[in-house]
Amino acid sequence: MNPLLYLDYAGVAVFAATGALAASRKQLDVIGFLFLASFTGIGGGTVRDVILGLPVFWVINPAYVLVCAAVAVLVFLTAHLVESRYKLLLWLDALGMSAYAAIGAAKGLAATGSPTVAIVMGLLTATFGGILRDLLAGEPSVLLKPEIYVSAAMVGAGIYTLADIAELPPEVSTVVAFVAAFMVRGGALKFGWTFPAYRSRPGRRPEDIP
Repeated sequence: MNPLLYLDYAGVAVFAATGALAASRKQLDVIGFLFLASFTGIGGGTVRDVILGLPVFWVINPAYVLVCAAVAVLVFLTAHLVESRYKLLLWLDALGMSAYAAIGAAKGLAATGSPTVAIVMGLLTATFGGILRDLLAGEPSVLLKPEIYVSAAMVGAGIYTLADIAELPPEVSTVVAFVAAFMVRGGALKFGWTFPAYRSRPGRRPEDIP
């Protein structure tokens, strides 16, 4: 298997683990674990393939669904051993996001040849699974947290795209993009990196608007 395929499996497994950890926080049964792990693991890639008009990756290769199921069962049996499941969820999410930023950009480039589409597909693939997970589990959305998130995915997708334009080997492009995205997101989690927030005045509640 080429490095992109290894990273694809790893991204699915790590995102599935975050979905299963979210299920453990809600004290769901094993079916809930399977459901959240699968939606989180394959959600972003599914939307990407549908938008690009490609055969959906897990329909062609059902092994991705089996990976999600195996991870869900493993987390169901071991989640109680983790001291802080939410902290682990965030760090695993950072790993999955970094992997999928590179994967999404690579598939976008392969399908269209457009750098713009590649970056958008990297962003979508890297973030949609986490959005689905938080929505289904009733967790605070990662997109609404102050720490840098989407920008980290953009860095990874952008670097992969630039590396491909520079005709670097796919292995090098993938590793550099993954490391760059993870360093930005990891720095945000560790040091609280944020962009300046809008502070002019808060929005009014609907009932206060005349």
